Amino acid sequence: MTALDRIPVTVLTGYLGAGKTTLLNRILSENHGKKYAVIVNEFGEVGIDNDLVVDADEEVFQMNNGCICCTVRSDLIRIIDDLMKRRDQFDAILIETTGLADPGPVAQTFFVDEDVQSKTKLDAIVTVADAKHVLNEIDQAHEAQEQLALADIILLNKTDLVSEDELAEVEQRIRRINPTAQIHASERCKIALEEILGRNAFDLDRVLEIEPEFLKHFHHHHHDDHVTSFSLLSDAPLDPQRFLQWIQTVSQNHGPDMLRMKGIIAFENDDDRFVVQGVHMLLEGTHQRPWKPDEQRTTRLVFIGRGLPKEEIEQGFRECFVQEGIAAE
Repeated sequence: MTALDRIPVTVLTGYLGAGKTTLLNRILSENHGKKYAVIVNEFGEVGIDNDLVVDADEEVFQMNNGCICCTVRSDLIRIIDDLMKRRDQFDAILIETTGLADPGPVAQTFFVDEDVQSKTKLDAIVTVADAKHVLNEIDQAHEAQEQLALADIILLNKTDLVSEDELAEVEQRIRRINPTAQIHASERCKIALEEILGRNAFDLDRVLEIEPEFLKHFHHHHHDDHVTSFSLLSDAPLDPQRFLQWIQTVSQNHGPDMLRMKGIIAFENDDDRFVVQGVHMLLEGTHQRPWKPDEQRTTRLVFIGRGLPKEEIEQGFRECFVQEGIAAE
């Protein structure tokens, strides 16, 4: 299939009670003229969430007695395979994970299974966060941090329950975990659907451009966050062979703790930008578009993970330079 023929998949995740099912119901209820195949995952032998989904025309596939990110990932592959036999009956796929799921392995499904990869494309990971309780959840549950870390889009829900100062504190804390995700505030998940669906936010051709102002603000971390982010920045051109060997080594050595990595690379004697992203131990990279005549050829990388050795990674990054340049922010 061509990229246009592949079915877009949106993963809806977020900690317990954040509002995932509310968002799903809003998507299914609005008059947008599209039909969605829906996959709902629960942790436990008795399904509840499936009965909370609105009575729409969409067929809801339920996976329970396990978390989608581990014991039932084979079920996800099987259901997608079954869905693709009737792909003319829907426009896109929605996956709602359990509140205790790490969305990383879900994203990996769209990398590691060739059949799934050839027929579908991961459009975005959308994380719903409860503005009132998310700070406590970040401190208490590593799943809450990982759901934020993996997000392409964050829907900061229940903002009517917090003050403006509290909301600003929440956004600042989220930015320390994930400096590149788009953040939208909402009440009862009221948001224009075009802000979260069909965004190509996980597509390498539309990889988020990591602006320098982002990088300047998110390299200070606090000990209470086990998921943190740091950035690497260089105006010096990189040697492509050294860089590709280095980034593969990083992913092999630190993959379990590298929740997300994304960046734009300026290679020596290369007039095209190279974009790269990774989820745990899986990497993708491709040339994107030519550098514009007035565009500064700057390499920008963001790592999001658990206890990643910043100094070690920074040193390896420096060794990829063709000549010494600016390194870390």
